[in-house]
Amino acid sequence: MRVDAHVHFWGLRELAAYEWMTDDMDAIRRPFTPDDLRPLLAAHGFAGAVVVQTYSSVDETRAFLDLAERTDLLLGVVGWVDLTSPDVAETIAELRDRHLVGIRHQVHDEADPDWLLRDDVRRGLRALQEAGLTYDVLVRTRELPAALDAARRFPDLPMVIDHLAKPPIASRALEPWAERMAPFAALEHVCCKLSGLVTEADWSSRTTADLVPYVQHVAEWFGEERLLYGSDWPVCTVAASYDEVVRACEDALGDLGRSARERIFGMNATSFYGLDG
Repeated sequence: MRVDAHVHFWGLRELAAYEWMTDDMDAIRRPFTPDDLRPLLAAHGFAGAVVVQTYSSVDETRAFLDLAERTDLLLGVVGWVDLTSPDVAETIAELRDRHLVGIRHQVHDEADPDWLLRDDVRRGLRALQEAGLTYDVLVRTRELPAALDAARRFPDLPMVIDHLAKPPIASRALEPWAERMAPFAALEHVCCKLSGLVTEADWSSRTTADLVPYVQHVAEWFGEERLLYGSDWPVCTVAASYDEVVRACEDALGDLGRSARERIFGMNATSFYGLDG
């Protein structure tokens, strides 16, 4: 089945907590619900989606888990817990249900580029590993060395790098992003999400050609079995429509065959997050 492995929802109350929502994102400063997403998924043959946390809130995670119980649209929830908390294992146990498939934290918003190397964070990552969850790695180029070290230290913790680690598509630069991403190719437990690309490009002049070098690089490094498609809806809509995001990713993958595309647009997400369980 086809799966959109990266979407978000929010209401008016949550918007006040979104420090990442800058003034140029006014177009998405309104509620977004599963009812908004359902026709978009259906138009492209997606059976459902994985909803991903938007800010540091256990309450949001609880709300997503409740939402997943009430709609067949949500196949999994990537939530949030405080990885630095001494009680992180207990929090995970409290939240754990059939829809909780992973945890994410906005690492790229931390002042310390080595945040992932902290002892208390590693304790949290160990708790995820022991709980059988996955970890969505939200970093930029600056934090990639620490992310690589963390990935090497936790070979039994499935990780996926969100948004290709947000490469500088708008400036069309490849380095040092490419140099720091390439080593992840050797780590079989690390995947990469083809998500969030259009928002890293120039919103006013973006073309699919701008995305191709970055998509082709990760396709070479991770291969068809370790790439997951995600729209990053509705954030993506500040730069492109849902339809345009899907088509841009499909086109940027070039001459990949049908079986490879089936993996990237669904099978890999199903396997990585255990959605068929």
